[in-house]
Amino acid sequence: MSVRVRFAPSPTGPLHIGGVRTALYNYLFARKNGGKMLLRIEDTDQNRYVPGAEEYILESLQWLGIEIDEGQGVGGPHAPYRQSERKAMYRQYAEQLITAGKAYYAFDTADEIEAMRQRLEEAGADAAQYNAITRVQMTNSLTLSAEEVQQRIGKGDPYVIRIKIDPKQEIRFKDIIREWVVVHASTLDDKVLLKSDGMPTYHLANIVDDHLMGITHVIRGEEWLPSAPLHVLMYQYFGWEAPQFAHLPLLLKPEGNGKLSKRDADLGGFPIFPLLWQDPNTGTTARGFREDGYLKEALVNFLAFLGWNPGTEQELFTMDELIEAFSLERIHKAGARFDIAKAKWFNQQYLKAKSDEELVDSLQSMVGGSGAEQTHNGKPINLQTVNLKQDNLLKICRLMKDRVTFPQEILTEATFLFDAPDTYEEAVVTSKWNADAVKAIGAYIEDLKTYEGDFLADAVKAVWAATTEREGIKMGKVMQALRLAVTGVGHGPDLMLTMEILGKEEVIKRLEKALDVLTS
Repeated sequence: MSVRVRFAPSPTGPLHIGGVRTALYNYLFARKNGGKMLLRIEDTDQNRYVPGAEEYILESLQWLGIEIDEGQGVGGPHAPYRQSERKAMYRQYAEQLITAGKAYYAFDTADEIEAMRQRLEEAGADAAQYNAITRVQMTNSLTLSAEEVQQRIGKGDPYVIRIKIDPKQEIRFKDIIREWVVVHASTLDDKVLLKSDGMPTYHLANIVDDHLMGITHVIRGEEWLPSAPLHVLMYQYFGWEAPQFAHLPLLLKPEGNGKLSKRDADLGGFPIFPLLWQDPNTGTTARGFREDGYLKEALVNFLAFLGWNPGTEQELFTMDELIEAFSLERIHKAGARFDIAKAKWFNQQYLKAKSDEELVDSLQSMVGGSGAEQTHNGKPINLQTVNLKQDNLLKICRLMKDRVTFPQEILTEATFLFDAPDTYEEAVVTSKWNADAVKAIGAYIEDLKTYEGDFLADAVKAVWAATTEREGIKMGKVMQALRLAVTGVGHGPDLMLTMEILGKEEVIKRLEKALDVLTS
């Protein structure tokens, strides 16, 4: 049988990063086995529908390279399935279960159900549920005559359709990740399958759709594990073969104690959604991995390792390599700690591996027109100090990419390029600013003024070497003083490339300023 999997999010807000991991695992499994990946929007709960959420889901998957093979929604064969467009179909399956004696009509009002629950709580019952024990005391087609049921339906009384659980049976199924799961049916309640507005609940729509779409493997989060016995039972009631289940481990807080939440992300200062989200109802925004500067390759690699490992020492994988290495059997049961430091490490590795030309595109979008929007530590960066045309941006990428975590830091961490130093690192001044430094830098200024060749790093270094040799000073002994004069600090990226980017006029100006400030 050909593998068919689905990712089935609800459009109730931004796609949580745990949902992204679920989508990724489904995609990797489908591609590894030559199967198909379906996208189904589970929008049966119209009260929780949020405008823009479906578009957000689609854009997130597209950005990350998670390709959808099939859908039959409005908009074409590759648009996602939407359960709201399939509403009429679900009723016939609910009615089919009623005919088979596996479900029933329930006419209870909200007040009657609440009264039942209060009675159970006062009696000290283990669970205040609508189940095999309590249903015989309620208003449903099990306690009413057939004539009363038809009369109520005929006059338009609101009703739901509930599954009829046989409390005497044991439900067993084998989860690919968790092995055998055994649950006694007496612990289950009679879930609503069809709501009074005619919309199916998740349980009915999920089972019917998975069957009709030929889903062979249901790969979903651990939070759905308590629902799995009910779903297995429903497959039995319909007489359908159930798919194989694989329930993924929870994503845990960075400290490892408890399920990861948006509050944890807010407190930790990291995103929990793939893209920036703006709530259409409140106008509030939530940060996204993409906008925070995470590269899609890094995020995919990071998420793949949250619950799975390849069984080797390799950590960096392309999408094709992940597909080749992936298997459900190597997913572990225990929760996966959301180590944001590891996510940053992945980003650093992929940033370093990018060519300067690839990084320039993102820099150009950051620079924009004047680039005045760029800030560092709350202070605006004066990007006008440096020529930010393509060639110089390439040089800035080459200078900085091995020293930063995010693309935007190529600019924000290179403030020494855009602002001449107002202060100088005191420890370096004390240890390295001496008579030799003053003599060498003073001579270097004069040599640079008369230098007429291209102001390139190798040439700048050659002039410096010639100057120090002529003055009888070892170049290495005054190199840190030269860096101090140019950048204000005693450490940093390639100094000669830094000076090439700054240009002859700016370098001379900074050297003269340092001599003036530090010798006085």
